[in-house]
Amino acid sequence: SSEVLEAIENVIQDVLKSLAQKKAPVLTVANRSVWRNIEFKDSVGLQMVPRCTTKHIRSDCPRSAHKFALMLKILSMIYKMVQSNTYATKRDIYYSDTLLFGSQSIVDNIINDISCMLKIPRRSLHILSTTKGFVAGNLSYTEEDGTNVNCTCSATVCIIKHLNRKDLISHAKFMLIVEKDATFQRLLDDDFCNKMSPCIMITGRGIPDLNTRLFIRKLQDTFQMPIFTLMDADPHGVEIMCVYKYGSLSMSFEAHHLTVPSIKWLGLLPSDLVRLNIHKDALIPFTKQDQNKLASIQKRPYIACQPMWKKELEIMAASKLKAEIQVLTSLSSDYLSRVYLPNKLQFGGWI
Repeated sequence: SSEVLEAIENVIQDVLKSLAQKKAPVLTVANRSVWRNIEFKDSVGLQMVPRCTTKHIRSDCPRSAHKFALMLKILSMIYKMVQSNTYATKRDIYYSDTLLFGSQSIVDNIINDISCMLKIPRRSLHILSTTKGFVAGNLSYTEEDGTNVNCTCSATVCIIKHLNRKDLISHAKFMLIVEKDATFQRLLDDDFCNKMSPCIMITGRGIPDLNTRLFIRKLQDTFQMPIFTLMDADPHGVEIMCVYKYGSLSMSFEAHHLTVPSIKWLGLLPSDLVRLNIHKDALIPFTKQDQNKLASIQKRPYIACQPMWKKELEIMAASKLKAEIQVLTSLSSDYLSRVYLPNKLQFGGWI
């Protein structure tokens, strides 16, 4: 807490010094939106380079003065919360003055800029993400407030909330990250966690929030178990898997706490669609957006060191067709849990 308060005080002192010298105060933040500020390392994923290019948020420039004011406003809110040991979600901050902030995305972006500028992880700023991730399977733990949570019971879903859990206990043999809530629920209904060897199942319900990513990293650090992903065979699914494995451009300054480079791509692979003779009528044609997204992913630095991934993306690009995991129901209603996943896990059908 004292580190956070000191870091904020240093920023404010610089603002006051500029004012005392009759200069317009400026806040300097790393440019988190350009690939030249990112380097790729196998062991970490995407991380910000030490001497990255920066942006100046000036108080005397019409284009940035409003953002300058918003950054000071949120810094003062963080300072008060750290002092009083209270917490707020990003949503709480936005709704404290919707007219001032304008949109939730503006608040989210400023919070990430502040975290990067102060070089302090976001969770230490007393700002919580609105949690959307679910976990089920062979796992129990104690919450910070002493509540015992057991995810092992059949069809139990625990919401991934705070990270300060103790006494993590699991006899799981592997972890399965599922892209969508619908597939996650279907696997729960089919009692997948118990029918296969004990496992932990997690979904971030689309693009994962910070808590879900931190939670997966915590489980990996604790149990060192194999982690597999089950995503749609489309550019969006691949993008989500890359966020879990290698991180994202905008959060690259926190890569060391968030990425899990050991994650494997279990399915749905574009080559599976050919191998399983999925009828073309069950597949969805690419949109222009899909083509652009796939082309962007193919240029990413980590694809070069993943020849099998490269091949799968080439199959997808050549066919210009995509498929949701639900396409497997065209083979049989329980094909995913009864045939597809058991065979893949048993015979090593991942890359």
